[in-house]
Parts: sequence; structure tokens; C-alpha cells
Amino acid sequence: MFILANFLSAFAQILDIVISIFIWVIIIRTLISWVNPDPYNFIVRFSQRITEPVLYPIRKKLPLSWGIDISPMIAIIGFSFLKNFLVRSLFELSLRIK
Repeated sequence: MFILANFLSAFAQILDIVISIFIWVIIIRTLISWVNPDPYNFIVRFSQRITEPVLYPIRKKLPLSWGIDISPMIAIIGFSFLKNFLVRSLFELSLRIK
């Protein structure tokens, strides 16, 4: 059973890192959007390509409040919840299996 516990622990660590990186990409995209970015810049295109599949459905469901797009904030809250709930649950499960 220790193999399953180690697998769950490793998976939880990788998931924690991936979610943290994705949150930072959302933050970077939001900060870049405040200036007039070059649409052909690699960083701008990369951040838009990565985050748009997550932000678009949120933006579609929520109306713009006073012209402010709050979809990045909603996405960050959702990913923070996943990070705290799912990753922590996987770590706890791996400890109980040992």
C-alpha cells in the first residue's frame, strides 16, 4: 500500500505546482492587460492561449460589472479552492494509506 500512498503524495505535489503556476499565469495575463500589450508578443499570446479556455466560460456567465472583468478573480478563487481542498485531501489520503 505504500506504493499507492507515494503515488498519491507525488500526484498531489505535482498538482499543487501546476495549480500555482496556472494562478500566476492568470495574474500575469491580468497585469499585462492593464497596459497596451503587443498582440504578437509571445508572452501575451501564450498567456491568452492558456487562460482563455478557463476565463471565457466564466466571462460568458457573469456580466461585466461597471466595465470590469472579474473573471480572473473568480478563476483564482476557484483554483485556490481546488488547491486547498483537493491537494490537501490527496495528501491526507496518502498519509492514511501508509
